Amino acid sequence: MDTRITEWLLNSDEPWTRYRSLVDLLDLPEDAPAVRTERVKMLAHDSVQSLIATAAGWPGYALKRHNDAGHPLHALSTLADFGLRADDPGMEPVAQALLEHQSPQGAFQTLAHIPKAFGGTGEDQWLWMLCDTPALLYVLLSLRLEEHNPRVEKAVVHLIGLVEDNGWHCTNAPELGNWKGPGRRTDPCPIANLLALKALSLVPEAAQSEAVQKGIEMLLNHWENQETRKYYLFGIGTQFRRLKYPFIWYDLLHVVEVLSRYPTARQDPRFAEMLAELTAQADPEGHYTAGSMYIAWKKWSFANKKEPSPWLTFLVQRIRKRIAPEPAPA
Repeated sequence: MDTRITEWLLNSDEPWTRYRSLVDLLDLPEDAPAVRTERVKMLAHDSVQSLIATAAGWPGYALKRHNDAGHPLHALSTLADFGLRADDPGMEPVAQALLEHQSPQGAFQTLAHIPKAFGGTGEDQWLWMLCDTPALLYVLLSLRLEEHNPRVEKAVVHLIGLVEDNGWHCTNAPELGNWKGPGRRTDPCPIANLLALKALSLVPEAAQSEAVQKGIEMLLNHWENQETRKYYLFGIGTQFRRLKYPFIWYDLLHVVEVLSRYPTARQDPRFAEMLAELTAQADPEGHYTAGSMYIAWKKWSFANKKEPSPWLTFLVQRIRKRIAPEPAPA
């Protein structure tokens, strides 16, 4: 780990970056004085308070497209990335609002609007799709609810049970009938696999499951065959390679972040290729700058395409730490 970069992160004006750097890069415990101090500053920061307020309005409005960066779903996932918990001020009602809408199958639901022209009802309705329900599960797992929440456990079992031989497909609530995304029914869906793996990375007993291994292979295989395969409009080209946050859609940083959580993926040469594409985007000081941005997040450093972002740099540093060899015992 480059101590100069770590020092730069710890001196940034972003308490979420300082907090996560202390915990994830320096391995300090949550009760360490420095960690507690930065966590308090993060929770009090106006930008984080704004995200909490947005999340508290769940569902906000009906979701019409899954890469709508301004939707409360992505405020929730970003708060989860920062490390907020259900017992933080303002978060317990948010968790309860998410838990209130669960399908009989087990998947957590989003208020969505699918026009009749695209096979929907043309009305707002609570339902689930595999390009959003794993994101809600990731949030609930990140919030650290009581150790064995039966609703969350049911959602985990349901998600694992949906996997096919080649990964997760474009699967949706029964209310949608035969509706699906623009691809072959036998194809896996890249964003569904990515989000499913992200959620299941927080379930230790699922990490070595057959379902997870199928999802990992799907993403690695897509990279390997990027010139010939384009599932559900998800290609691997220039846009895919640009650094972008929040983790909303299917892009290089998001994919490498999720795969780096799994030892079997980290050992794969295809993952090494993806990581090389990512780290090649560092500036001479080892810092990273956004290559693309979401307008809804334009005030955040990770959306500034002209200046290095502490948060983006932290994310890459954490990935590199995960793949670093364990130190030899003394």
